[in-house]
Amino acid sequence: MDVSAIAAAIGDPARARMLYGLLDGRARTSTELAVIGGISPSTASAHLGRLQASRLVTVLAQGKHRYFSLRGEEVATALEALSVLAGGASATIASRTPQHLRAARTCYDHIAGALGVALHQRLIALRWLSADGTSYHVTPAGRSGFTALDIDVDAVQHARRRFAFPCLDWSERRPHLGGGLAAALLRVALKKRWVIQDLDSRALRVTRSGQREMEKRFGLGDLLTS
Repeated sequence: MDVSAIAAAIGDPARARMLYGLLDGRARTSTELAVIGGISPSTASAHLGRLQASRLVTVLAQGKHRYFSLRGEEVATALEALSVLAGGASATIASRTPQHLRAARTCYDHIAGALGVALHQRLIALRWLSADGTSYHVTPAGRSGFTALDIDVDAVQHARRRFAFPCLDWSERRPHLGGGLAAALLRVALKKRWVIQDLDSRALRVTRSGQREMEKRFGLGDLLTS
């Protein structure tokens, strides 16, 4: 599809609000997205049809409802990058970003915000990850570390998505970890209740056990207790 057509699909304010409403990785109905977009349900249906035709969202029919979600991680990464462009200078975006979102949030299905950026930095400092061009591969030390977290590195590598790469964080202006490996890390953090996700936003809250475990495993204590 032509880039200008995709840009035009994203460029409408209501469609943009609906897309960013899906950036937490959850699927939503057209009625819910109409509220997010600030438009009527009938208008939302037309907009969602445009987004579907532009291969930006997918739809799943379940019973009487149709649930919309972002088409994939590539769409989420593009939206995050557009937020960086729209935000201007770092000081400006920092002042406008709610603190609970800046501290820790989801970017599609991985950890973003200050927590995500710090975790990314520690994975490199601990030499769990090694750069391979614009992507990462897991070192022997990293394989041991991820295995201890119950992450099957081989299974993630063979999944039909990009494995691991730096994703520029829109509030911190530094990269957090994106890709299948990052998604696996978030699943572990949620399963072990290191973090709890808000029901109505992208915000993540680090629990006390999460503070202990992430300090022990990654050395993130200063960030988590500040």
